[in-house]
Amino acid sequence: MVNINTVYQTVLALANKEQRGYITPQEFNLFANQAQMSIFEQYFYDLNQFLRVPGNNTAYADMVDLLEEKISNFEQTNTAVGSGTVLPSNLYKLQQVQWANAGKIYTAEYVDRKTFLQMRGVALVKPTDTKLIYIRNKYGIAVIGDDQKTVGVTCNYISKPSIPSWTYVVVNKKALYNANAADHEHFDLHESEQTELVTRILALAGITLKDNSLFQIASSQTNSQIQQQKQ
Repeated sequence: MVNINTVYQTVLALANKEQRGYITPQEFNLFANQAQMSIFEQYFYDLNQFLRVPGNNTAYADMVDLLEEKISNFEQTNTAVGSGTVLPSNLYKLQQVQWANAGKIYTAEYVDRKTFLQMRGVALVKPTDTKLIYIRNKYGIAVIGDDQKTVGVTCNYISKPSIPSWTYVVVNKKALYNANAADHEHFDLHESEQTELVTRILALAGITLKDNSLFQIASSQTNSQIQQQKQ
């Protein structure tokens, strides 16, 4: 977790340097969510890239281990699927779908709708209770064996980060941090991402403030960090 007030105060201090402009709490919250999601989504791209190259014997220097550690904070297991079709609202990436019956757990294999329609007419490959499949639909998923399963379905998945929210109260026309507000939310990312969050939020703020130097400095820092990690 990264403390949202620490990031906010750092962003304000850097953005206000040399009178670049003021970032409102509302603007910061929008930038914060966009920055967090861009970092989060980058994990999966980077993991795919690093899996193509050999690792090393030092766990802390192995980027695959580091990325998997960061992603593991978002792994959810054995989560009930509503009525056998509705997936969790915070789902980002579906990993596994299972069905429990008579004390046994069966794992369903994903197939697209076209493949499912073809499978139904072939006895050797059509779905059964011991050879489950699932398809995606507008509601979420449909788990199918001898029939469609509506109870006992669970999933393992990667959740989206919660939307960060810097909450405040106004005192003498000034916004003061309020960590006790009901909608207060820190960043869900690994604590090592604090600097990256500041950098990306500054880049977004530079666009809003029409400050090319702020945008370029932040973007340059981001690109430098990405290149360094991939060397």
